[in-house]
Amino acid sequence: MKTLLEEFLNYLSVEKGLSKNTISSYRMDLEHFIAQLGSNGITDIDKIRRQDITNYLLFLKDKGMASNSISRALVAIKMFYRFLVQERLAKDDIAGVLDAPKLIRPLPNVLGMAEVDKLLTAPDIKDWQGIRDKAALELMYATGMRVSELVELATEGLNLDVGFIKCKGKGDKERIVPIGKSAKEALSRYIEKVRPKLLKSKQDTHLFLSRLGRKISRQSFWKMIKSNAKRARIKKGITPHTLRHSFATHLLERGADLRVVQEMLGHVDISTTQIYTHINKERLKSIHRQFHPRA
Repeated sequence: MKTLLEEFLNYLSVEKGLSKNTISSYRMDLEHFIAQLGSNGITDIDKIRRQDITNYLLFLKDKGMASNSISRALVAIKMFYRFLVQERLAKDDIAGVLDAPKLIRPLPNVLGMAEVDKLLTAPDIKDWQGIRDKAALELMYATGMRVSELVELATEGLNLDVGFIKCKGKGDKERIVPIGKSAKEALSRYIEKVRPKLLKSKQDTHLFLSRLGRKISRQSFWKMIKSNAKRARIKKGITPHTLRHSFATHLLERGADLRVVQEMLGHVDISTTQIYTHINKERLKSIHRQFHPRA
């Protein structure tokens, strides 16, 4: 089988033109597969059965290998068999019908409503930075914007009179999201009292500016949310995406339609939004276990 493997890798290099790194990954996965078969006494390609491949995937799982790594190994095996059948080096493509293991997506970290309140009241609005940070945090939670969308948001994308923002998401897809009373108040304070002083005589259309009058960076926003979480004494691990996750979860908890939340988040596929329904189920189970006398 090692000879067949070398022929396959040569095919990937010469005919498919794959990169050295990609070919190296195929080699590593398939050499491991062949070695494991050999340890079970299987050294002939025609003696491999579909169950042998399934057993190998289960072996990887039992070893604690991540689902995406197992999927990658299966892709390598499928490509190998496709080549063997194509070159008439094997009779049947026994790997073609096998499915990759489902990737387990970890549930995102979410703040409770009381924790959100603590975070949003953490900035000290007695100085310019606190006013700006308060406005940014309020807007993030009010709209579920990605941090990349927030730092790129232009002043023309904000309409406080109507109470909407227009932002560009992935693939330059525009969406309009309403903002609430608290966010409007914080934004009005920032726009009236702070932004003109930061801008001075410069010309910059970005809504949120640094002390130098330039667009605030994603790194600066990361540091800002961390420092305010510390000030609020929130011990959970918080990222700029935490407010986005909290926005979606809290809407669904209060009865919002999943399709509406999908639209506001800018998700192309509703399955991406459905992760937040799993969070609700996990939270319900947690509450049940904590308070039910026979849980």
